[in-house]
Amino acid sequence: MPVVVCELADGECMITESGAMSWMSPNMQMETVGGGAGKMLGRMFSGESLFLNRYTANGNGMIAFASSFPGSLRAVRIDPGHEVVVQKSAFLASEQGVSLSVFFQKKGMTGLFGGEGFIMQRLSGDGMAFIEIDGSAVEYDLAPGQQIIVDTGYVAMMDATCTMDVQTVKGVKNMLFGGEGLFNTVVTGPGHVVLQTMPLNSFAAAVARMMPSGSKN
Repeated sequence: MPVVVCELADGECMITESGAMSWMSPNMQMETVGGGAGKMLGRMFSGESLFLNRYTANGNGMIAFASSFPGSLRAVRIDPGHEVVVQKSAFLASEQGVSLSVFFQKKGMTGLFGGEGFIMQRLSGDGMAFIEIDGSAVEYDLAPGQQIIVDTGYVAMMDATCTMDVQTVKGVKNMLFGGEGLFNTVVTGPGHVVLQTMPLNSFAAAVARMMPSGSKN
């Protein structure tokens, strides 16, 4: 259960999801912001809360943000030449210069069957962002046109230069009895891709299978 501890100089700000702050020094001032109807609607579609919290240091200050699920955290530098796309609910906190927007995959098949590949979050602007990874992170650098096939939900983050599509599992027997579902996610480079080993949905399904179905009177 990792945590990000940020040391801020006087006047510096951090942006975070509602409820993400874990502890802070008493000289941190909180302000709840929306950023406009369009951005609020986009955050709702991408699985985030409508409002963000902005914390500003009055003098040198400290603030900490803890992960909400067992896993990893990644510090990612965002600038005008480097935007990233992340899974829903992956954004933890960032410097004030980072902007969040909804990212829709253009292809219909991805939208219908791509799971996390349909609606994701785009991080743009200028600043440091902190991203939650479910479980451990495995990273790949894809060359132009190079592809990796991923089970749905295992893509945590990718450079905005990458593209994502959905591929049907080949063979009727494989589709019905392979246990891998009907579709896989295909990520195509160029760009950096971060995969996660324990997607929250897969973890919840595994726990649900172990829970008793009910007691008999």
